This record gives sequence, C-alpha cells and structure tokens, in this order.
Amino acid sequence: MSDTEYINDLYVQEDKVLLKIKASMKQHGMPQISLSAQSAKILYLWAKVGQAKSMLEVGTLAGYSGIWLARALPETGTLLTLELNPRFAQVAVENFKLAGLQHKVKVQVGDALAEMERLQQLGTMFDFFFFDADKLNYPKYLQLALSMAEPGAIIAADNTLWQGRVFDPASIRPTTKSVRIFNKMLAENNRLESIIIPIGDGLSIARVNDKLL
Repeated sequence: MSDTEYINDLYVQEDKVLLKIKASMKQHGMPQISLSAQSAKILYLWAKVGQAKSMLEVGTLAGYSGIWLARALPETGTLLTLELNPRFAQVAVENFKLAGLQHKVKVQVGDALAEMERLQQLGTMFDFFFFDADKLNYPKYLQLALSMAEPGAIIAADNTLWQGRVFDPASIRPTTKSVRIFNKMLAENNRLESIIIPIGDGLSIARVNDKLL
C-alpha cells in the first residue's frame, strides 16, 4: 500500500456522488484532470476552518472540486463557479443537482477574466477563491481576486508545481513562466501568507491578511 492509498483509506472517503461524477467525465469524453481527492479534502477543511460563506471557483469541469467546496459551505453560503466550455458546464449543473447542492451553486459559462472583471466592477467580494483553469492567466486571476478578497480570505490554486517544470531552469514554456510568476506573487505579496503543499501537482494556499504586514 502506498502513502496515498493509506491516507485516502483513512481520511478521504469518496461517496457514491463523487464516484459518479468521475464516471460522468469519462462518459462525456472530458479530460481526466480533476483535483485529486486528497487536495479536495484539504480545500474542504480550509473552507470549513475559515468559515467560508462566499466562494469563487475558476474552472468547473464536471463539478468535482465544486462539490467538495460547496459541501463546506453553510446552508446560506454560495459558490460561483466559472467554466468556459458550455458542454462541461451543463454536465456540472447536472452533477450539482445530483449532489443536492444546486441551491448553493451557480455555474457561469464564459470567459473567466471577463466575468471576474465584471464582478470587480460590481464590488462583489468573496472569502474563498480556487483556481484550476488555464495556467497562463493565473497571475491575472490572482490580481483580480486580491481586489475582491475579504480580509482573511483564502486563495487556493492547483497545479502550482506544474509537474516539476517550475523549478526546472530548462523549462521556458509560456505556461511554466506564468505559474512561476504566480508562485512568486504569492510568496512576495505583503497582503498574503502563502505556501505550496507538495500534494498532487502542487496545491497553493494563501491567506489574505487583515492588514498589510
């Protein structure tokens, strides 16, 4: 038994709904790139500990991570999740219904940057953010999130080790450069206290401080 299997057996129990969602991804020919179960459980716990009430997710896919997040919300809490692909969004809508979470979750179809800019202009605020979408825009997502973050908000992102490319000097692809920039922004912004957890492909967690350090 591996360490991952041991941890999953003890702490990460995927119920029938979550397993059905994984199956639905295969049925609909969707990429198998959902957040790992361990990473999802970590996000769930962070949201619970932080008593998150208003969440923004960038990258819905089939709704797997969104279900973990929405389950951490109180009954009056809300999750807005942004998905570029209309077909994926429809699958996610059905999966949120299957999980009985449709009253907490809104799936918005369209360009995430444009939607975040619209929300920013409206003065919308969130206390939990999760990015798991196109890596080229991670730095821009972070900038926008900071402008909409409540004091004490959590900002999380998946794939921030980028299969080891971020610490490989020979890797100079645009996506790798963007993830490096994002990681540096998390580390150096004086509004944030941050860390990368070396789980899966790297899970970043940052807390927005109540005041500047």
